[in-house]
Amino acid sequence: MKEYLLLFRGGHDMSSNQSPEAMQEEMQKWMKWMGGLQEKGQFSGAQPLESTGKKITGTKKTVTDGPFIEGKEMVGGYLICKANTYDEAVEIANGCPILEHNDGIVEVREIREIKM
Repeated sequence: MKEYLLLFRGGHDMSSNQSPEAMQEEMQKWMKWMGGLQEKGQFSGAQPLESTGKKITGTKKTVTDGPFIEGKEMVGGYLICKANTYDEAVEIANGCPILEHNDGIVEVREIREIKM
């Protein structure tokens, strides 16, 4: 099996305006989805990302605060899954709870294996 990186963007309509109960329900959807992948041996790891960060640019290695981009473009987290093909990885991504939100995006990228 190959490994694929799923990058999660958007879904911000689910954040600050939700009740604690709605937030808990949302988290349960994520846990159920990831637990199903783990049961099938397709889950390698996942983490949410903080909205703050630093950006290092160019040969001068200029450090600035960031990322400062539109909310729907900001990467909010990632998951690494195992699949035999891109189509199978896309099928896995289709089950992601972030896609229940109008601005939810999952980007699927194959992780290139590096031989050392």
